[in-house]
Amino acid sequence: MNWRKNLWTLWVGCIISGSCYTMLLPFLPLYLYDLGTPAATISLWSGLIFAATFFVSTIMSPFWGRQADKAGKKLMLLRAGFSLATVYLLGAFVTSPLQLFGVRLLQGFATGFVPAALAIVSASVPEEKMGFSLGLMQAATLTGSIIGPLFGGLLAHYFGIRMSFVVAAAAMLFGTMAVGLLVKEPARSGEVQSGSMVNDIKISLNNRGLCIALFLMLITQMVVMLLQPLITLHVAALQGRMEGAVLTSGVIFSLAGIAGAIAAPLWGRVGQKVGLGKILVVVFTGAGIFNGSLFFTETIWGFALLQFLFGLFIAGIQPTANTMAVFNSDAAFRGRAFGLMMSASQLGSMLGPLLGGIISTWIGIKLTFLYAGLFLISMGILLWSRYNWGNIRVSARQSSSM
Repeated sequence: MNWRKNLWTLWVGCIISGSCYTMLLPFLPLYLYDLGTPAATISLWSGLIFAATFFVSTIMSPFWGRQADKAGKKLMLLRAGFSLATVYLLGAFVTSPLQLFGVRLLQGFATGFVPAALAIVSASVPEEKMGFSLGLMQAATLTGSIIGPLFGGLLAHYFGIRMSFVVAAAAMLFGTMAVGLLVKEPARSGEVQSGSMVNDIKISLNNRGLCIALFLMLITQMVVMLLQPLITLHVAALQGRMEGAVLTSGVIFSLAGIAGAIAAPLWGRVGQKVGLGKILVVVFTGAGIFNGSLFFTETIWGFALLQFLFGLFIAGIQPTANTMAVFNSDAAFRGRAFGLMMSASQLGSMLGPLLGGIISTWIGIKLTFLYAGLFLISMGILLWSRYNWGNIRVSARQSSSM
């Protein structure tokens, strides 16, 4: 088995998956206008269609993770890829908000491409390459998040939003077929134990390292999604006008994504060398400092620079958490571990915008940046003072049996 071919094929597959997802997501509210949705209900329908996928995915991810361990990780990856291609194509033919809501529900059921890819990578690459490889996969999803809105915007501008759905379906189909032809799944090392998803969750919560990884994934995604909807509004306030705020915000989003794509593999590699706990202290503290500093900046250029620096540090948390999940789970539990990580991420994505809307309404957008930064710094201090991280940086062979 050629682990490098697996890694780079799945890397490209995750770029395609991330691009297709972000090619469509930012433009769904505009699609609702095209579907004739009354202006008074646009916000309600937008909230529903955004939350639908996250909600279903949160529930289904552990199930698909168990199926990956039971039936095969590659099979579940192909199932997710072909299902997503079908769902994207269906999105091009909806004629009402309710139908679009139904498509978004189906997308939640189709989830699982990235967790299955991570599970295959974790089972393929040598242990000494684990941190860098998982960081590289994180960089792939970030790269997709940069490419997707660009192509989606161009397609929507010149050909309409429906064509974006068609192109996303075709790209997802191509990427999945490439994975099917080129990726070879390592032989499974054990059988899935009998029991239910509830039992899997209980097992995970009794595993200290995996439990910490799940918590880190949840709060990181929650903080990122808490802030993301506020950036465009804050940019408009800095400019003194709404005109051009969407374009400027898009550039700022891209800067943070570029920073993350550069930094994620490096954090993964360094973390495995110096210790995952030390890296988590650094990235949480650094992200908190630069995010909290957004409160004090009064210029677009300063805001963009701080967002770039924030992206450099926040990108180190997820690959480190994924590496912890690998080093604290047996190979036979790996699919379920990444399914639970995906579920934690989706739950954070669902809770983040809700909390962001409530908090920013209460204290204002600028103070939300400051308090989010203080929260991240507090997490860094907590990780430094509370936990003995010596038993976290262990190999999969040394981790407790699951």
